[in-house]
Amino acid sequence: MKTLRYRIGNKVKPGILDEKNKILDASSLVQDWDSENVTVEKINEVQNTDFNELPVVESIDSIAPCVCKKSVGKFICIGLNYSDHAEETGMEVPPEPIIFFKATSAIIGPNDNVIIPKNSTKTDWEVELGVIIGKEAKYISEEQSQNHIAGYCVVNDISERAFQLEHSGQWVKGKSCDSFGPIGPYLVTKDEISDPQNLSMWLDVNGKRMQNGSTKTMVYGVNFLVSYLSKFMSLQPGDIISTGTPPGVGMGMSPQIYLKPGDEMKLGIEGLGEQTQKTISV
Repeated sequence: MKTLRYRIGNKVKPGILDEKNKILDASSLVQDWDSENVTVEKINEVQNTDFNELPVVESIDSIAPCVCKKSVGKFICIGLNYSDHAEETGMEVPPEPIIFFKATSAIIGPNDNVIIPKNSTKTDWEVELGVIIGKEAKYISEEQSQNHIAGYCVVNDISERAFQLEHSGQWVKGKSCDSFGPIGPYLVTKDEISDPQNLSMWLDVNGKRMQNGSTKTMVYGVNFLVSYLSKFMSLQPGDIISTGTPPGVGMGMSPQIYLKPGDEMKLGIEGLGEQTQKTISV
């Protein structure tokens, strides 16, 4: 099942994408796709519903974030988690996962405009597999991880490299600017993704392919990461884990290439849909 949230005027409504790629109005089943309703239990309940009873949405204004922004308690990111990406940046693969956070205020819809921050010189792109938690996880084993996952989504972990690496302190400063967290278009339930460690992923800037990778090269896989994180903090429904990016980021190129106002990014992950963002100035 693919769930989504769509905008009509000033309202955001919950939807489901059917097998014909039509959006169905799911507001009779859930008030919103938020932390109350992206639980494993609720998703299983909704999946057993007859979708033929749901009205087809004829037109929408835009796609909203696939999980309600206000109900995302944690937006956790994993750094240098692709062996080929670590190589392009000249950094060593970490002996344990690098964990940092992206502010939830950075979350936007998959096709919303990305704002280049004031004083930015090195705004970069990163296509990533997002894992959405659907059941509280505390001290769980790797074998238990799938029981706590609601589904997956596309994330663009946009990063300002100067803020991240040249201003001392933690990476969060370069990761949390407003609009730096496009998620969606869909939350794709885990039953549709037979192997999260075998998904092709790509990102284009202005029509040029920059990233062309696969989750095969992740150093620490999805199940390991969920288990690992649960040993340091409880994971709650609605939490998002962004699991790292393959090679092809602007920082890794020679010469380096960074985003400027007017650029367009297109990105996607096999089975999870696509995003398109235009960059604008503040």
